[in-house]
Amino acid sequence: MLEYDDVANDQRKVLYAQRNEVLETEDVSETIHNLRVAAISEQFRSYIPEDSMEEQWDVPGLQAALEAEWQISMPLVDMLEKEPSLTDDDLLERVIAEGERLYQAKVDLVGKQGWAPFERSVLLQSIDTNWRSHLSALDHLRQGIHLRGYAQKDPKQEYKREAFELFSDMLNRIRNEVVRVLMTVRIQSAEQVEVEEAEPKLEHVTYHHSDYDAALSGADPGLDQVATRQPAAAPAGSVPKVGRNDPCPCGSGKKYKHCHGRLA
Repeated sequence: MLEYDDVANDQRKVLYAQRNEVLETEDVSETIHNLRVAAISEQFRSYIPEDSMEEQWDVPGLQAALEAEWQISMPLVDMLEKEPSLTDDDLLERVIAEGERLYQAKVDLVGKQGWAPFERSVLLQSIDTNWRSHLSALDHLRQGIHLRGYAQKDPKQEYKREAFELFSDMLNRIRNEVVRVLMTVRIQSAEQVEVEEAEPKLEHVTYHHSDYDAALSGADPGLDQVATRQPAAAPAGSVPKVGRNDPCPCGSGKKYKHCHGRLA
């Protein structure tokens, strides 16, 4: 158990060293830059592997993924058609440059002084959230690791190996979450906020959903709805239907078949 705890303590030292570095630094833009380049490069290589033939490239898939994940919209297919001599490294360089341009536009809109604290808070929040989830995952791993002994494997070695994989996955999640938030956050200028607030808002408006056919025919759907909600009136002189074994409506206490039902 102490050896298992040592694994968690070693990982805690690594993570807290990075966290303390963020806390002691007011400007984490260089760290964010490195995270952004690594995240975009990893996704790029999942569609265009390094040292691969062009026939193996999934350029349309990469183009869609970049826009969906990081909001980087680039006509990569058209680029390759216009410039067939482009290599995968050239394409990666252009994608990273476009990501830098879009990111810098957000920074310029807010200002470096206002953007830096936001970068820092997003990074710290992601570290704390994912570290708590990682500790829970380590606890679950430790509870079942002894079963590896049935497969002739050393539980302690297996725990160290899988704990390291979980730690690596956590670091990748932190990187991707931070980059995704900062790349996709919507920034509005003060003028845009004022314009939205100045737009007139409708008040005291009742929205009515009518039947499509009724709307086409020009009929008033409101009348149909009122008629539907009101129960139909019973015909004059009608008598409610009574079962033969039900109490007689006259109030005698007898069954209907032994009272007025017998007359019927």
